Amino acid sequence: MKTNGIAATLVLTLLVATAARVPAAGDSVSPRVYRELTTGWKFHKGNIAGLEKGSFDDGLWRYVTVPHDWSIEGPYSREWASGTGYLPGGIGWYRYAFTLDAEDRDKSVAVEFDGVYCNSEVWINGHFLGKRPNGYIGFQYDLTEHLRFEGQVNILAVRVDHSDFADSRWYTGSGIYRKARLCITEKVRVGQWGVFVTTPKVADDEADIRIETTIDNLGSSARSLQVTSYVVNADGLAVASVTTAGGSAVEAGGQKVIVQEATVKNPRLWSVQTPVLYSVVTVVETEGRKVDQVTTPFGIRTFRFDADKGFFLNGQNMKLKGVCVHHDAGPVGAAVPAGMWERRLKDLKALGCNAIRMSHNPPSSELLHLCDRMGFLVMDEAFDEFTPPKNKWVAGWNAGTPSKQGYGKVFEEWAVRDIQDMVRRDRNHPSIIFWSIGNEIDYPNDPFSHEVLGGGYRPGNPPASELMRLGKPLVEAVKALDPTRPVTAALASAPMSNAVGFADMLDVVGYNYQERQYADEHEKYPDRMIYGSENSRDYNAWRAVVDNDFIAGQFLWVGYDFLGEARNWPVRNSQAGLFDLCGFKKPIGWFRQALWSDTPMIYVMARRIGEGERAGTRGGDRGGFSHWNGSDGDRMAITAYSNCAETELFLNGRSLGAGRPQPSQGPVFVWETPFETGQLKAVGKKEGAVVCEYVLNTAGPAKKVVLKADAGTLRANGDDVCHIEFYIADEKGVVVPDAEHRVRFLVSGPARVLAVGNGNPANHEDETDAEHNAWQGQGLAVVQALKEAGSVTISASSPGLDGMELNLGVK
Repeated sequence: MKTNGIAATLVLTLLVATAARVPAAGDSVSPRVYRELTTGWKFHKGNIAGLEKGSFDDGLWRYVTVPHDWSIEGPYSREWASGTGYLPGGIGWYRYAFTLDAEDRDKSVAVEFDGVYCNSEVWINGHFLGKRPNGYIGFQYDLTEHLRFEGQVNILAVRVDHSDFADSRWYTGSGIYRKARLCITEKVRVGQWGVFVTTPKVADDEADIRIETTIDNLGSSARSLQVTSYVVNADGLAVASVTTAGGSAVEAGGQKVIVQEATVKNPRLWSVQTPVLYSVVTVVETEGRKVDQVTTPFGIRTFRFDADKGFFLNGQNMKLKGVCVHHDAGPVGAAVPAGMWERRLKDLKALGCNAIRMSHNPPSSELLHLCDRMGFLVMDEAFDEFTPPKNKWVAGWNAGTPSKQGYGKVFEEWAVRDIQDMVRRDRNHPSIIFWSIGNEIDYPNDPFSHEVLGGGYRPGNPPASELMRLGKPLVEAVKALDPTRPVTAALASAPMSNAVGFADMLDVVGYNYQERQYADEHEKYPDRMIYGSENSRDYNAWRAVVDNDFIAGQFLWVGYDFLGEARNWPVRNSQAGLFDLCGFKKPIGWFRQALWSDTPMIYVMARRIGEGERAGTRGGDRGGFSHWNGSDGDRMAITAYSNCAETELFLNGRSLGAGRPQPSQGPVFVWETPFETGQLKAVGKKEGAVVCEYVLNTAGPAKKVVLKADAGTLRANGDDVCHIEFYIADEKGVVVPDAEHRVRFLVSGPARVLAVGNGNPANHEDETDAEHNAWQGQGLAVVQALKEAGSVTISASSPGLDGMELNLGVK
C-alpha cells in the first residue's frame, strides 16, 4: 500500500458547553458495520485434510460459542504439561457460514480476530488468507476479493495448531479464545487502529490534543478527503472539533496520514481516583458523503518517572501498588467475559491496588478498557521470551526434562511486527504508562549466560550480549509508534543485564525479586528510574518500596491464582494469588488490604496450634483461614490483619484484650485462647472508637445451599455474566468450612451456565459442567446471558441439603 503523510492545514472550531451531541452536524450513524461472530461456529478437535474447503460437510461438528477455549474442557491429565496446567492442546478447526447482501458488493469486508491461540491459519471460501503464530495478538484479513453476495453462503475456516502443548510457562488456552467479528466499510475508511490521540501539553486551564488519523483507500481511483475530529467529553458533548481544510486526495490503493490539533478548555484529568475519559469521534467524508466514522476513547493526564522521587501522575507523587495478572480466569480458562474482569478489578480496587502488570503478553482489549474506566495504571507487556525459547516444565516444578517449545521459535521472524501491532492497538489507553518488551529475558542460563554469573556461568549457552541484538529492534519499533511512553523490561538478573548494556537500553528498569539490590543499584546508576516489576507478597518487599523514595512501586506476584506454572501433580495452578481461581479473597489478600487501603478494615482467622507453639510464629496465611471451628480446649492462634493501630478481640462477648502487634510482619495482631464454641469478633479502633469489625461464628452440620449473586439484571448481549457464589451452610447460614458437597445448577430462561468451579488447586473436575463440588464450603458458578430478553431462574441443589433458587432479569 502506498503511504504519504501530511500535516494538514486545519480549521479549528471550539464548541461551547451547550454544543449538540456528536457529530454536531449530520447523521450520527456510522457507515461502518460490525457483525460480531459469536454463535454459529462449528468446531472439530483434530486434523483432517480439506477442512478449509467450502464444500466440506461439517454437519456432524458441534456448535460452539466464540470466544471459545477448548483446553479448559480437559480432561486434566499427567500426560500434559505442568507448566500449562496439565490441560491438553492439540489441533482444532472452526468453520463459520455467513451471507452478505447485494449492497455489500461495493464495500470492503474484513474479518478481525482479537486473539487465537495459537499458530492460526485462516481461509475464506477455500482461499488462504494468512497465518499468525502469536496467540495474543489481534489481526485482520481482507475478505473482499473472495466473497459471494446476494444470499450465497460464505465459509470462513480457521485452523488452530496447539500441538506443542508445553509451549508456555503458564496456561494459554487453545482456540478462538477472544472475540471475532466482520468489519464492513466503504472503500475509503480509517485504517485498523488508525487513530492515535496524544496530549502534548496539559495544564489546569487547557490541554492540547494531537490527533493522527490514517486513512486507507482500498478502491481503484483517487478520492478527495475531508476529515473532522470531534473531541467529546464524558457527557457526550463536543468540547472541540477540527476539520481538514480543502479536499486533499488519497490515491487508489494508498494511505494518508492526517495530523490535527485541538484544544480542550478546563480539562478534567484522568487519574486512578477520577478516571475521566474523553473520546475522539472521527468522521471521514469524500465527495460530500460520509464514508466512515469511528470513536476512540482517550484520557487527558500527565505522568513521569523520576530517578530520585519515583512516579508522578498529574504532578502528584504516588507509589504503584500493583499486581501481576495472567490472562485466564480460573473455571472459564482463557475465554474470559469482560464482566469477569470487571469483578476482579473491583476486588483489587478494594484492596488499594492501583496498577496492573499484564503478565506476560498483550491482554484483551476489554481488560484495558476496564482499566481505563476504573482507574488502574498498566504495564502492557509483549513477550516472556526472545530466542531461543526458555525452559517449559512438563513434569512439575524443576522436575524432569523441560520442553524447549514456544514463541522463541518464531521470534526473529515475527517479534517486531507483533510488538508494533500491540502498540498500535493499545496506545490510546490512558491507563498504560509503559511498554514492556519482555519478562525475565535475562534469566540466568535460561537461556542466556555471562561471566558475571561467576560459578554459574555456562559458556555453552547463548551469550547475554544477544539481549542487545534482539532487544534493540523492539525498543526502536515501540518508540517509532509511541514516543510518549517509556520502554521497560522486567529483569531477573540486574548484574547480567548491566554487564551487557541491556538495562541501559531501557527508559525505566524493572527488577524482579531483587529488592536487596535497590540501594546499590541506585548508587551505581543514580539516573536510572527503578521499580519492582515482580515482587513477593513478603512485608519486607513492600518496605523496600515505602522506605526508598526513588522506587516507583511494585507489582506483586500475583493478583489471582492462575492455571499453569504448577508444582507437582495433582496441583494444577499457581497458588501465589491474593485471590483464588474463583476470585475468593485469601488471607494474604486481606493482609495486602491492610497494607494498601486507607479504608478502616480488619480480618481475623484461626488455626489450631500444637504444644509449645505460639501465635505469631507463622507469616502470611499458612495454616489458617477464616473460620471458628474446633474442639473444646484446643489451643487456638488467632491472627488479625488490620490497618487500625488498635485492635480488640471478643469471644462470646467477653474481651480477650488488645492484639499483640507483630511489627516485623506488618499490620498483624495475634492472640491465643482455648477454643470455645460460639462467636469470635475482632474490632479495629481509631482514637478509641470502633471503626470496623469482623465476625466468625462456629458452624454446625451442613444444612443448606446458599447463593449470592453479584447482579440482578443482565444485558441480552450474549456476553454479560452474573457471578453466583455458592456456600454450604448450617441452619443459621454459617458457612461450614470443611464442606465439599456436590452442587448441581439448573438454569431456565435466556441464560446458560458458563462454568462452575472452586479454588482447590488439586481440583480436576470438568468446569464446563453444571455440577461441581464445593471446597472449604464454597464455590462459584458463572451464568451468562443469551441474546434475548426474559426472566431467568437459577436453582442449586445438593443431595441431603436444602436447595435454593434465585431470579435474574435479562434485558
